[in-house]
Amino acid sequence: MSSIADNIGSVTRRIQKATLAAGRAPDSVHLLAVSKTRPAEDLRAAYRAGQRAFGENYLQEALDKIDALADLPDLDWHFIGPIQSNKTRPIAEAFAWVHSVDRLKIARRLSEQRPADQPPLNVCLQVNIDNEDSKAGCRLAELAELAAGVGALPGLSLRGLMVIPDPDQPEDQLRARFRAMADALAELRRTQPEAGPLDTLSMGMSGDLEAAIAEGATWVRVGTALFGARPPKAPPR
Repeated sequence: MSSIADNIGSVTRRIQKATLAAGRAPDSVHLLAVSKTRPAEDLRAAYRAGQRAFGENYLQEALDKIDALADLPDLDWHFIGPIQSNKTRPIAEAFAWVHSVDRLKIARRLSEQRPADQPPLNVCLQVNIDNEDSKAGCRLAELAELAAGVGALPGLSLRGLMVIPDPDQPEDQLRARFRAMADALAELRRTQPEAGPLDTLSMGMSGDLEAAIAEGATWVRVGTALFGARPPKAPPR
């Protein structure tokens, strides 16, 4: 089996190749290692291979790993899972980024609970691009209003958008979904330049990162291609 270091090298080369093919700057796309359900030892191995940014879905599991890896400098923790109202405080306190803000109520709580001695929390608005009732995220029609509300909150820095389109659709449809996100971000930059940096598109995973990069992704969230198939899912904590 390939080592985690080998896998990071392979995925990094895929990102570089896709970035070059898209005519983009070499440093314009960042790798977020999706480490949910992975033991802290796997994250240490990724760290030794140069990985610094890790994405977690389950809060208590993430907090346990943050504590276990507290000896490692310059780790960059991203929360990428659904957010419950009663769990916003530890997210606001422990993470540098949140990719999954989809309601103003959650954003307000994160802003209010962000410690004053920390910089504003970087946030992305999650968009339900497929308009499926079973999926998290705001609808495109709701995005401008949500962005205006989040952009006004002092404890947050609105960085951009996050999307998880249905991976089983044909590549041309998948590309169209990613392109719609790039267009939506460009529209926010045009109409709400005061809302935040608006420089981030969090989209693309192990199987579709090339398509996402071609359409403007700045963070690709990769788990399986780095760590292998996930073990059976444990109940979230």
